[in-house]
Amino acid sequence: MITIIAAIDKKNALGNKNQLLFYLPADLKHFKALTTGHTIVMGRKTFESLPKGALPNRRNIVLTKHGRAEEFPGAEVFGSINEALASCQQKEEIFIIGGASVYQQALPLAQRLCLTEIDATAEEADAHFPTIDKNIWKEYTREEHAADDRNEQAFAFVNYLRQQQEQ
Repeated sequence: MITIIAAIDKKNALGNKNQLLFYLPADLKHFKALTTGHTIVMGRKTFESLPKGALPNRRNIVLTKHGRAEEFPGAEVFGSINEALASCQQKEEIFIIGGASVYQQALPLAQRLCLTEIDATAEEADAHFPTIDKNIWKEYTREEHAADDRNEQAFAFVNYLRQQQEQ
């Protein structure tokens, strides 16, 4: 299954200057719980934004047209999302973790969206998540969380499933 995982604000903003918009420890913990033991696919800039490089206990795949494998220690490198997905086993759980252009490419291929919808609007953002077509994607779970002493913004973990097209 291909799952897209992202944290977005009220206007679908993802990041600014290759950084997350909000610091939500609960979201980071949620991300780790969902992706550990699975394959994560990301663009070059997303990999470069990871403070310690490749994420442990996951198969890390980086998409780049110009990079060399040695530039991405602990990760496999592919030139396209189709090449990366072709390297995966049929039953492999695959998480697309960013950035914006990778989300755009993966959206038509994904079966599930795991979004952290943040109840705030970023002051500045230069990367946005694609528009979610509610005729294609149906919400199936929502877990609301209020702001607290560790998470400054209220947020919800929201899961969407792609609807089967009628024949």
